[in-house]
Amino acid sequence: MKNLDTETLTSLAIALTPPYNHTFLIFATCTIFSPMNSSLLPYYSAHFNSPPEILLRAPGRINLIGEHTDYNLGRVFPAAIDKCLYFAMSRNEQAGQVRFHAIDIPEETTFSAGSTSVSETASWAKYLQAIVVELNLRGYPVRGIDGVFGGDIPLGAGLSSSAALCCGFIYGISQLQNMPIPKREIALIAQAAEHRIGLNCGLMDQYAVLFGKKDTAICLDCKSLEFEHFPLNTGAYSLVLLNSNIKHELAAGSGYNDRRRSCENVVAAIQQKHPEVQSLRDVSVSMLETFRERLDPVDHRRAAYILRENERVLQTRTALQNGDMQQVGQILYDAHEGMRTEYEITVPEIDLLVELAHAEPGVSGARMVGGGFGGCTLNLIRTSEKELILPRMMTAYQQKTGIQPTSIEVKTADGVGRV
Repeated sequence: MKNLDTETLTSLAIALTPPYNHTFLIFATCTIFSPMNSSLLPYYSAHFNSPPEILLRAPGRINLIGEHTDYNLGRVFPAAIDKCLYFAMSRNEQAGQVRFHAIDIPEETTFSAGSTSVSETASWAKYLQAIVVELNLRGYPVRGIDGVFGGDIPLGAGLSSSAALCCGFIYGISQLQNMPIPKREIALIAQAAEHRIGLNCGLMDQYAVLFGKKDTAICLDCKSLEFEHFPLNTGAYSLVLLNSNIKHELAAGSGYNDRRRSCENVVAAIQQKHPEVQSLRDVSVSMLETFRERLDPVDHRRAAYILRENERVLQTRTALQNGDMQQVGQILYDAHEGMRTEYEITVPEIDLLVELAHAEPGVSGARMVGGGFGGCTLNLIRTSEKELILPRMMTAYQQKTGIQPTSIEVKTADGVGRV
């Protein structure tokens, strides 16, 4: 049975007499839908008394380089990964409500499908309602939806579970309601939803989640929104995440938005003499230095980091093309130092993980990944030494912090899609 596709299994289920068709469909789909086969579909069936109309997945993402450059219309280099959120969804037009369950917490929410403002209190439910608000305001009216989601993206780890939630939910609604929404528009709606609940993010995460492609990273220009799928070949090295298990919730604090305001302050100051400047993407190093005395020192330091980080994206691309993993690793270390001393978005536990990586000759480079203030480090480790290096690093980290870290093996993956 595991060799049959979803369409074939569904056809077989329809051919059977109720209630056996329902039981067969759940069993058969669970067989091929292995990441959530023990919970997602049985949970949906138990709560809504029918099989879902659609199943879909939305991946998390890593970012090789280019942190906090997206909202400055700079360059980024992310990739979708095989850690995903999975959704089971159906229409429920009679209810006129959105009824959703988060099975990993577990929590549930119910709100009007006609919502035009956010009233939910639970973090994940705020995202869903903000999306419904955005869709309704943009002329994509939402009708009743029933759904369940869960997955294996670690929460608060800097792997963009929020973008996976937003993009997956929007894509699911568009599929259910036969309401084609281009992926670029889905990205903008997801971004607007995050802004609505308080996180003024860029578009990197959404583009990675939507446009990801297996075995590639995405070279994205956040000014033009043009991108290319770049073959990701790290040769004798593996990309391994180490989760500090210091969780962050970027929308809940002011740190992320404060950094964005610093960048906007610098742009506003430079615009007084150079009105053509619309973002830090339009600012050169020499231009920034001519304004140093007019800028707050913290704002200047943060803007300088962004300019250097944009260059690191181009340097990383060239180093990967040349197969120079030592150069890639050094760029990762340089980027982390910039995040630590210039942009000031790391925490001591994350810095410790990078220090431990530095002490291992088999680690070419490491840096924090994600928006900051916790989460994971991305480590470029020689594959042949990985099984020796990781236990040493994790033991040393636990001894110094009292926190058990987690290693996360990831592979690149395709973007949002039906299962």
